[in-house]
Amino acid sequence: MGSSCYEDCRGLQKVGGIELGENSFRSYNAEQPNQLRLLVMLHNIGATESSKSLTIQQISEWTRMEAPELQTHLQKLIELGYAQSFRSEETDKYYLTIDGIRKVLSLYS
Repeated sequence: MGSSCYEDCRGLQKVGGIELGENSFRSYNAEQPNQLRLLVMLHNIGATESSKSLTIQQISEWTRMEAPELQTHLQKLIELGYAQSFRSEETDKYYLTIDGIRKVLSLYS
């Protein structure tokens, strides 16, 4: 197939090899590309454990996304179990969970 976007026999759309189902992170909506980009970016810059967690400001510098947009996407990633946050010295910090790391790695396989 020449196209990277098609529908399979179960009615799920695939974009670049990623299934876009109905009730998951893979569900397509306008926010999904930026959530996926953020997930991959957090992995690539090494925010993969609490000792390597990053603040909104640090993540913003890497992603060039504004803080309010980042907070929205990070909250969704936390709800899905892909990211975790904690408070350190009155600042929220974020990092990927093992499920978030697995999700990123599954994109490459």
